Amino acid sequence: MELTKNIFFNTDKLVENSKVKISYTGQLFQDASQDVSIHYGFGNNWDNINDVIMEKTDLGFQAEITLGEGNTFNFCFKNENNIWDNNNGQNYIFNLEKLPTELLVLDDEPTSLTSSRRLRKAYLWSKKIRLAIYKIITYFPKIISGNYKKKVTNTNEE
Repeated sequence: MELTKNIFFNTDKLVENSKVKISYTGQLFQDASQDVSIHYGFGNNWDNINDVIMEKTDLGFQAEITLGEGNTFNFCFKNENNIWDNNNGQNYIFNLEKLPTELLVLDDEPTSLTSSRRLRKAYLWSKKIRLAIYKIITYFPKIISGNYKKKVTNTNEE
């Protein structure tokens, strides 16, 4: 996902407490800097400030970051000569989404037998659906084209 020119993330959404890979092909990359680091924090007050040295690749500078908690992800870049790319003094600021709580299973709450059975049923149905899709993808084109032939067993009676 490209959120702004020259900055790319490997995900569609930036979610709190998740890992994200960021790629930077901005001015510092174009000026052939050798070492670039990302300086970042979270929320309006830039909480939990951190600096990570990015890896230089043919596709730009890249780093994997664990997003913290806050309503925004704020960052800028600097190179080995202490030259900054901070979006013309504005910094790069992107909204963070909250982790969906309905997908969390809390260890404090005992899981009931009913919920375990529902999860098992859902798992079995998902396996059946995946198998059906696999068979459709594999055999449907053969049936349509006429290349589908049943295996004939040879029974030689003497």
